[in-house]
Amino acid sequence: MCGIFGIVTRNGAVPPELLERATASLAHRGPDDSGTVIIRQTSPEPLEVGLGNRRLAVLDLSPQGHQPMQDPETGNWIAYNGEIYNFHEIRRKLEQQGAAFRGHSDTEVVLKAYGKWGQECLSYLRGMFALAIWDARRHRLFLARDPVGIKPLYYCTSGNYFLFASEIRTLLGTGLMKRLLDGAGVLNYLTFGSAYDPITMIEGISALQAGHYAFWQQGALQKHSYWDPIPDSSSAPSEADRKKLQSNVAATLYESIQMQMVSDVPVGVFLSGGIDSSSIVALLHKAGLKPSTFSVVFRESDHNEAQFSRFVARSFGTEHQEILVSVHDAREAISPALGAADQPSIDGLNTYLISRQTRAAGIKVALTGLGGDEIFGGYSSFRTVPDMERFVRRWSFLPKSLRAPAASVFQLLKRASDQNRKLHALLADSHRIIHPYFLSRMLFTPPQRTKLLRFTAAELEQASETLHQAITSARHLDPINRVSYLESRCYMLNTLLRDSDVMSMAHGLELRVPLIDSQLVKQVMALPGVWKLDSRIPKPMLVAALDGALPDEIIHRPKRGFTLPFEHWLRGELRTEVESALRRIPHGPLSARLDQSITMSIWSDFLARRTSWSRVWSLYVLQRWCELNSITA
Repeated sequence: MCGIFGIVTRNGAVPPELLERATASLAHRGPDDSGTVIIRQTSPEPLEVGLGNRRLAVLDLSPQGHQPMQDPETGNWIAYNGEIYNFHEIRRKLEQQGAAFRGHSDTEVVLKAYGKWGQECLSYLRGMFALAIWDARRHRLFLARDPVGIKPLYYCTSGNYFLFASEIRTLLGTGLMKRLLDGAGVLNYLTFGSAYDPITMIEGISALQAGHYAFWQQGALQKHSYWDPIPDSSSAPSEADRKKLQSNVAATLYESIQMQMVSDVPVGVFLSGGIDSSSIVALLHKAGLKPSTFSVVFRESDHNEAQFSRFVARSFGTEHQEILVSVHDAREAISPALGAADQPSIDGLNTYLISRQTRAAGIKVALTGLGGDEIFGGYSSFRTVPDMERFVRRWSFLPKSLRAPAASVFQLLKRASDQNRKLHALLADSHRIIHPYFLSRMLFTPPQRTKLLRFTAAELEQASETLHQAITSARHLDPINRVSYLESRCYMLNTLLRDSDVMSMAHGLELRVPLIDSQLVKQVMALPGVWKLDSRIPKPMLVAALDGALPDEIIHRPKRGFTLPFEHWLRGELRTEVESALRRIPHGPLSARLDQSITMSIWSDFLARRTSWSRVWSLYVLQRWCELNSITA
């Protein structure tokens, strides 16, 4: 696991000091080694390429794993961030075809694989990665990001320079990009709590999307999609195939967890006591492995899940450590966590805290159950969104003369349940809400957002483009699999995975996510959605794949999201800090974007228990992130 940076210039020179400084800014991602190289070519055009790498040594701890790395056969160079779990298998295949290796790293395997198969090498790689390869023979730069989007890769153009990096802050630190807020990014953030790829919060900087690769050549960038979780076949399997296909899922899940234990350093597990993380511990135990486990616990009883994580740790005999998080701990961590955040997010502080303690315990690599809810149907959205889809279809057949009275009925009922409130919002704003799924994830609804935020029609169109693309891709899936696709390509990708990467790498900790192995995701997405829901058992496909390995006490425990007790803290010890930050908005970069009277009314509504803590927290995080990064509107 590493951090990478690169810069390409035509008819000019790569500034060596800039290359060194940008690479050094990624030291937290790779504290074990550092390297840079400047590659010069004179034909077919004068050109210089600078590559930088900061290395977290996990596989092949020797100097033979040093980056940037060159292949002496092809002359190609690589700067690579990630882990390829099946690299031994790929290496054997390459050796059978005559490839010779000098070291034992997966980096060298990726470099040789590209030299042999070009961009088709991506179909062989099973893991997480963001990589850059300078193709010496074709005089082009190859960029690629893993299928699910676990590892980030950002790029931009400034004058004669094309730049890319693992973090946006590194690109800003070059001084070649202006620190300007992107209007579409702010729209995404206030709608969903994070910017949606390829949009970022900074104008002029884009994210290479998950499952994509790109070629930069002669000043032009061409992007291509190479992977999508949509099933290859449109025909759904029959009930007669269910047992066999379920067995295949179980085998792939077991294989994924075992593969992701590959490491030359100790590996731990984040254990919340829920089904997902407990499944990893149970299957590792089945394989004869007992990793160290780590859990966050709170003094606030309604957020404390210690009894469940302790039960799992005892059941499987792990070496368990609890990380007690108090209000003081959270308050002390807010500034460094926001400083570590590449982009603002309403999530992530919990990962920052547990990653810090896990790394302090001497662990460099940890497995997490992230993605289990999105792939195996663990959220309430898997039931509510299909219900809303059906309702909207029926509503469309209702005569227009009856729609206003019907909407009024829902207005009267909107206090009855959260779903009724969402249905009323959908009816009132159907022209502005692209799909019911997005309503289920909304932080601020379109009317609220319009009052709060100043934006242009062009910014709104840009912010909505990714949403339209996701719905178009998922349109042929059944309702339950459509929710799975949207949860994984929207919320999981842009919030959970992004936060997990930056918050863990802030401490030089590598997080691995075996429940979203690309082969496993593809297998589960190809199964009928109705197989993934059962009123008696949560996540029945995952539970069946465990084949009795997980205790009933964990399977049937109450579902609870892993969140910090912000509701308590914002009303107590954090109240003064948050209110002070909100009152600074008229004097900072957000003054041109946010309506201050609406901002303070949101704060008042929270104190009066009329709105969620997440809305207040999102505004606070945005303001503090802009301040910490000297961002202007």
